[in-house]
Amino acid sequence: MEGSNNIDQQEEAIICDQEDSNSPSMPSSPHTTMPLPPPSPESPWTLSPLQTPSPSLLYHCIASLHRREGIIYSIAISRQQGLVFTGSKSTRIRVWRQPDYIEYGCIKATSGEVRSTLAYGDILFTTHKDHKIRIWNFKVPDNFRSKKVSSIPKKSSFSLFSKTNTQKHKECVSCLAYYHAEGLLYTGSFDKTVKAWRVLTKNCVDSFVAHEHNVNAILVKQDDGCVFTCSSDGSVKIWRMVFSENSHTLIMTLNFQNYPIYTLALSTSSFNSNCFLYSGSSDGTINFWEKEKITYRFNHGGFLQGHNFAVLCLVAVERFIFSGSEDTTIRVWRREEGSCFHECLAVLNGHRGPVRCLAACLEMDKVVKGFLVYSASLDQSFKVWKVKVSPEEKMGFSYMKRSFSRTKVRDYETSPVLSPSWVERKLLQR
Repeated sequence: MEGSNNIDQQEEAIICDQEDSNSPSMPSSPHTTMPLPPPSPESPWTLSPLQTPSPSLLYHCIASLHRREGIIYSIAISRQQGLVFTGSKSTRIRVWRQPDYIEYGCIKATSGEVRSTLAYGDILFTTHKDHKIRIWNFKVPDNFRSKKVSSIPKKSSFSLFSKTNTQKHKECVSCLAYYHAEGLLYTGSFDKTVKAWRVLTKNCVDSFVAHEHNVNAILVKQDDGCVFTCSSDGSVKIWRMVFSENSHTLIMTLNFQNYPIYTLALSTSSFNSNCFLYSGSSDGTINFWEKEKITYRFNHGGFLQGHNFAVLCLVAVERFIFSGSEDTTIRVWRREEGSCFHECLAVLNGHRGPVRCLAACLEMDKVVKGFLVYSASLDQSFKVWKVKVSPEEKMGFSYMKRSFSRTKVRDYETSPVLSPSWVERKLLQR
């Protein structure tokens, strides 16, 4: 299968009917064949449409907004400021305010196609069509205000005498990660390289070829500085900065399947210090690795199967994993405490095109744990979901057994959400 940058071209093959936020589309997954139970007249919450319904989770789409400026490529959350940022093909970065989810303002950039966004404190990092990274400072006293602090790489006297900038990425900057302790911003690109930038000086301190194909996602583990990258070459790699030097060394390569890998998520547990790495690939599976507490190696623990087509985005919050897919659905997974067993709690239906990006944050309640989930799709819609999870129940052995067994490839039915020709083409690529 081709790289994730070709996902954009598939929007022309998707049937995007008129958006109806009050009436979600029919499920596109053959695994969720149960009819949706009617909601209670007293409550907007709806039971999850699961093959084996779980009473432990309720969800509701609380906002559905249609975009006219093209595909939303990225979503960033500033939890402290109560803001959500969306980057798209346009030159405007839209700002949404919690909890009413109305547009609070926008950031105007000189170059569009904002592929990646990352918020930390009152700073926003964005990547653009000109292969540069921009740093913004924003404030929210009474109304939203923003100011561009600088661009990376910064202009220097050397650039006046040369038409090329050796520090600049040569192709699309696809992903960002920020290492708080060292003030390092990592960028991954379709030019196969990863660069590390010192935010204070705006200088590139290291640049290396990380993969044989597009770098699609990058993460940093904040407690030890390990850098995780994934690529369309089918590999996940782990890097570490060399002590007292501005260089990085490859410490591990995780290969399990020869499919392009589009997204990564890192999940840690405060209860027992467990660490899990998740990757979403073009065959629709989510592989996961568990970090050993003694050797610190990541061992393959299994995979989560349920999506029909490529997994394009992953988010992990504590032991919960949210996955968005080409099959138009979002799945909510929960890992059992102290084990590798996972349960699919719900399938969120409502988008009419591949789910391109996700973001999520924890929202505690007095009785149950809740999440706010933000999703954007190639149908040009931006949705906000509220998900509530009741206390965990012990999983049955039958489900545990199924979660580790790879099922046979199914003949997927044509969905009314996706174009039949698009589905047929995807199946031929398998």
